[in-house]
Amino acid sequence: MRWSLLALALFVCPTVAGAETRWTLVKSYPHDPKAFTEGLLWVDDSLYESTGLTGKSDIRQVRLKDGKVLRRVAIDDPYFGEGIVNWSDRIISLTWRHRQGFVWNRKDFRRIGDFRYEGEGWALTQDGRALIMSDGTAELRFLDPDTLAEIRRITVTWNGRPVDRLNELEYVKGEVLANVWFDNRIARIDPATGAVIDWIDLSSLADQVQAKDPEAVLNGIAYDATRDRLFVTGKYWPRLFEIKLLR
Repeated sequence: MRWSLLALALFVCPTVAGAETRWTLVKSYPHDPKAFTEGLLWVDDSLYESTGLTGKSDIRQVRLKDGKVLRRVAIDDPYFGEGIVNWSDRIISLTWRHRQGFVWNRKDFRRIGDFRYEGEGWALTQDGRALIMSDGTAELRFLDPDTLAEIRRITVTWNGRPVDRLNELEYVKGEVLANVWFDNRIARIDPATGAVIDWIDLSSLADQVQAKDPEAVLNGIAYDATRDRLFVTGKYWPRLFEIKLLR
């Protein structure tokens, strides 16, 4: 998504008071600095990424060690690509404002289906039973992974206040991790209640990247459950980072 900074100023960021998850940096990897990252995904020992911007959106398989794009499929005009998630042998993707989602064969990136939804599409993850979708508000939608119909919604809150601008998502050890657009923190969300458990502040990584473009914000979370590795990056970031949460 791409809004003006003036519009962004109308939002109020939630204030964190004494709740923060500590973490440590494990490793840094190259990342395509031209990638307007919308989604990040690790499945079957491979990294997948979706990028946005009209006319530049794609879904790609990326080699972790050097950031090389191994294969990609374009998301054609007029669509602005958004988040992705895996389900079985498929990749499911969203678009921003066209209310249009697509289904792809993960093996060959062939488009095999599409679906519709109301409102905007921002990001996707899954908990093994349902897909979980963000739409730029404080709500998360749960979708049937086969029909892609909405099952239920929750409102994400911190100290009773809604947390807007939920963006890229990842399901990790029973929690939904969510980027908050134009914020250097990741929210740890209880998917049963929507309550934010606490926050992961990655400001030091953003500072390390030293991005000049105002759109180059933290966005992108992927989890390798087999090796318990958590990866994060941002739009136009030249690095992708592996971090470990210290719980």
